[in-house]
Amino acid sequence: MTTALLERVPAAQTAEGPAPRSISLEFSTAGEVHAGLEESVAELIEVAAKEAACGILVTRLHPGRYTVALDESVPFGETYESIAA
Repeated sequence: MTTALLERVPAAQTAEGPAPRSISLEFSTAGEVHAGLEESVAELIEVAAKEAACGILVTRLHPGRYTVALDESVPFGETYESIAA
Protein backbone atom coordinates (compact mmCIF):
# COMPACT_ATOMS: atom_id res chain seq x y z
CA MET A 1 0.00 0.00 0.00
CA THR A 2 0.97 3.64 -0.42
CA THR A 3 -0.03 6.87 1.45
CA ALA A 4 -0.67 10.66 0.89
CA LEU A 5 -1.99 13.91 2.58
CA LEU A 6 -4.64 12.83 4.95
CA GLU A 7 -8.00 14.53 5.15
CA ARG A 8 -9.85 11.98 7.20
CA VAL A 9 -13.61 11.92 7.24
CA PRO A 10 -14.70 9.03 9.50
CA ALA A 11 -18.20 7.63 9.47
CA ALA A 12 -20.54 9.57 11.73
CA GLN A 13 -20.35 8.55 15.37
CA THR A 14 -20.93 9.97 18.81
CA ALA A 15 -18.52 9.97 21.74
CA GLU A 16 -20.29 6.94 23.22
CA GLY A 17 -21.34 5.56 19.83
CA PRO A 18 -20.06 2.49 18.04
CA ALA A 19 -16.64 2.34 16.41
CA PRO A 20 -16.57 3.36 12.73
CA ARG A 21 -17.19 0.62 10.16
CA SER A 22 -15.74 2.71 7.33
CA ILE A 23 -13.35 5.60 6.89
CA SER A 24 -13.24 7.96 3.90
CA LEU A 25 -9.83 9.38 3.03
CA GLU A 26 -8.66 12.10 0.70
CA PHE A 27 -4.99 12.82 0.06
CA SER A 28 -3.45 15.84 -1.62
CA THR A 29 -0.04 14.25 -2.33
CA ALA A 30 1.03 10.73 -3.22
CA GLY A 31 3.53 10.76 -0.35
CA GLU A 32 0.72 10.74 2.22
CA VAL A 33 -1.26 7.78 0.86
CA HIS A 34 0.72 4.92 2.43
CA ALA A 35 0.77 6.24 6.00
CA GLY A 36 -2.87 7.33 5.89
CA LEU A 37 -4.10 3.98 4.61
CA GLU A 38 -1.94 2.04 7.06
CA GLU A 39 -3.30 4.09 9.99
CA SER A 40 -6.91 3.58 8.88
CA VAL A 41 -6.45 -0.16 8.32
CA ALA A 42 -4.87 -0.48 11.78
CA GLU A 43 -7.85 1.33 13.32
CA LEU A 44 -10.36 -0.97 11.63
CA ILE A 45 -8.32 -4.08 12.50
CA GLU A 46 -9.10 -3.30 16.15
CA VAL A 47 -12.82 -3.09 15.37
CA ALA A 48 -12.77 -6.24 13.23
CA ALA A 49 -10.93 -8.18 15.94
CA LYS A 50 -13.75 -7.49 18.41
CA GLU A 51 -16.41 -8.81 16.04
CA ALA A 52 -14.35 -11.55 14.33
CA ALA A 53 -16.92 -11.58 11.53
CA CYS A 54 -15.36 -9.80 8.56
CA GLY A 55 -12.21 -8.46 6.96
CA ILE A 56 -11.22 -5.07 5.57
CA LEU A 57 -11.66 -3.71 2.05
CA VAL A 58 -9.54 -0.77 0.85
CA THR A 59 -11.09 0.83 -2.25
CA ARG A 60 -9.46 3.44 -4.46
CA LEU A 61 -12.32 5.61 -5.70
CA HIS A 62 -10.15 7.91 -7.81
CA PRO A 63 -6.63 9.34 -7.50
CA GLY A 64 -6.20 10.55 -3.93
CA ARG A 65 -9.59 9.30 -2.68
CA TYR A 66 -10.06 6.02 -0.79
CA THR A 67 -12.41 4.21 1.56
CA VAL A 68 -11.30 1.69 4.16
CA ALA A 69 -14.22 -0.40 5.40
CA LEU A 70 -15.19 -3.55 7.24
CA ASP A 71 -16.65 -5.84 4.59
CA GLU A 72 -18.44 -9.16 5.09
CA SER A 73 -17.28 -10.40 1.66
CA VAL A 74 -13.68 -10.28 2.94
CA PRO A 75 -12.70 -13.18 5.22
CA PHE A 76 -11.87 -12.32 8.83
CA GLY A 77 -8.16 -11.60 9.26
CA GLU A 78 -7.63 -10.47 5.67
CA THR A 79 -7.42 -7.11 3.90
CA TYR A 80 -8.34 -6.81 0.22
CA GLU A 81 -7.71 -3.93 -2.17
CA SER A 82 -10.07 -2.79 -4.90
CA ILE A 83 -10.23 -0.08 -7.56
CA ALA A 84 -13.69 1.40 -8.21
CA ALA A 85 -14.72 1.43 -11.85
